[in-house]
Amino acid sequence: MKILVVGGAGYIGSHMIKRFQDTDYEIDILDNLSTGFELNAQNYKLHICDLSDKDHVHQILKENKYEAVMHFASYINVGESYSNPNKYYENNVTNTLNLLDSMVDLKILNFIFSSSAAVYGEPQSIPITEDQMLSPVSPYGNTKAIVEKILKDYDKAHALKYVSLRYFNACGAHTDGSIGERHNPETHLIPLILQVASGRREIFSIYGEDYDTKDGTCIRDYVHVMDLAEAHLLSLEDLIQNQKSDIYNIGNNLGFSVKEIINIAETITHQKIPYEILARRKGDPTQLIADNTKIIEKLNWSANYSDLNTIIMTAWEWEKRLSKSN
Repeated sequence: MKILVVGGAGYIGSHMIKRFQDTDYEIDILDNLSTGFELNAQNYKLHICDLSDKDHVHQILKENKYEAVMHFASYINVGESYSNPNKYYENNVTNTLNLLDSMVDLKILNFIFSSSAAVYGEPQSIPITEDQMLSPVSPYGNTKAIVEKILKDYDKAHALKYVSLRYFNACGAHTDGSIGERHNPETHLIPLILQVASGRREIFSIYGEDYDTKDGTCIRDYVHVMDLAEAHLLSLEDLIQNQKSDIYNIGNNLGFSVKEIINIAETITHQKIPYEILARRKGDPTQLIADNTKIIEKLNWSANYSDLNTIIMTAWEWEKRLSKSN
């Protein structure tokens, strides 16, 4: 079976490509390389293309006869989405529509979508189940919720079958040390903490310590990127076999505060990590913890790498590699 991985040169997409290595799927990558790295796509057919180029997208899909598409190509910086919402609606919504319309036109009707826990906003209850009301507070979260609604409509109108995977905090690096998280600028919590430990950053910023939590800092659910990749593979196989659209949380069903992450990182790195307390950011809920019962029961998924020590150890090995190369 031939699969197109859109955004396959980026952080999560590249780990998905690694997961495909010991399978029988034939994989191509489509990426504009704006945030991805061509090195991540080596040994695969790479289509350098932006989803805004509708004609080019259509040509690639038509010529290569894919049976399914995985879509990882989104802008993900919540803070930036407030200051530049147009960028997020154009890329995350309009460009996704370009991809979906070409798929429908060419009868490529299997789609795996990278969604986000940001669709929930400030959750009604913890842990969060998939049937909670969607009430995103950030433009980024809005874009993901809009695409999920589009997918429901395209299923009804065009029989486009999809699985939407609502990520909680994706983190960690591949256990072989070959790939990991590399955003520019970096905005994710664990890499920023580890950049302080490696000396690439002087101090870590905590945004708010007045939340209603045990130490006043936000609580999040962290899931290793290779467990995310496994969830995508299981979702693809189930979608192909059963032809039924569905939605799953991907999280670890455990929450850790920002200060707890810092403490564990100090233990693993043997480095003191200085931090400063700044004002809260817009769009930061107090707690986000996944109820992952559905994906465990329906797809037999398990979080094999998502204990926090493994997450931070793999991310630390990757950070040491990056700090040596800079």
